[in-house]
Amino acid sequence: MGTFRFNSIAEFHNFCSLPQPEHPLISLIDYSKVTYPVDTNELKWLQNFYSVGLKRNVNAKFNYGQQQYDFDSGVLSFISPLQFLKVEINQEAIVEPTGYLLLIHPDFLWKTSLARKIKSYDFFQYAVHEALFLSDREEKVIVEILQNIEKEYQSNIDKFSRELIVTQLEMLLIYSERFYERQFITRQKSNHQLLDRFEEVLQKYFENNRLLENGIPSVTAIADEMNISPNYLGTLLRIHTKQNTQQHIQNKLIYYAKERLSTSELSVSEIAYELGFDYPQSFSKFFKSKTTFSPQEFRKSFQ
Repeated sequence: MGTFRFNSIAEFHNFCSLPQPEHPLISLIDYSKVTYPVDTNELKWLQNFYSVGLKRNVNAKFNYGQQQYDFDSGVLSFISPLQFLKVEINQEAIVEPTGYLLLIHPDFLWKTSLARKIKSYDFFQYAVHEALFLSDREEKVIVEILQNIEKEYQSNIDKFSRELIVTQLEMLLIYSERFYERQFITRQKSNHQLLDRFEEVLQKYFENNRLLENGIPSVTAIADEMNISPNYLGTLLRIHTKQNTQQHIQNKLIYYAKERLSTSELSVSEIAYELGFDYPQSFSKFFKSKTTFSPQEFRKSFQ
């Protein structure tokens, strides 16, 4: 079966056998009323709008994987426009799923403070198995905001309506960011395992001539090897090391550059190529920007 494409919130409502949305650009759906019309164990789709899903007793995996959850309450996930989503449905599930699904079309945010700011929230680019697991207290906070949003667009629309809804949306995203940071802290064991895995993957790029063959690794390449999203990796590193992924890659490059300059007879050009730089001049410029010395000046200090 192919990939479904939803250009509007109304199309998604229709697909899930729901009544037409009360507002064309924003909708809060009772997840217990969602019915997928296709008799299949797997669905794939793309949507042209944001969605925030709070789900409990989920009978569809949504690629959450088999990891242990921090809490037994709601699972909060975020999907951005045109993000590919694969849903694995458990047709034999006994317990009915509950929760909410908030859909926001980008046009609703047009000319508001959130139109550009929403893209700065990393969790909209996390893989779905990197969802947020809420405590009971946290879930109550999120549910209250979702219900406030629904009440506002269900009331008589006036010139204040959109601003009030956007304010609630901003509050929802700020709380989500706070709760995600809590999750990064409370999952110390799994996070440290990921940090160890990151160091292991990064180390491999500096062994067996991988830099010479493939060039300097990208953030995406490293995240792919770790089976996590680049944004999730970046947030994890920032919280635990105060540096992002790119900074870690650059630090490793400088470490190995210094090692070769101080202990080998290789020329600067040979070291540059060995470390994945296409041109020696690029390597020299990069090295000086990070150390204030040129490679030649650094090498002379050891002679």
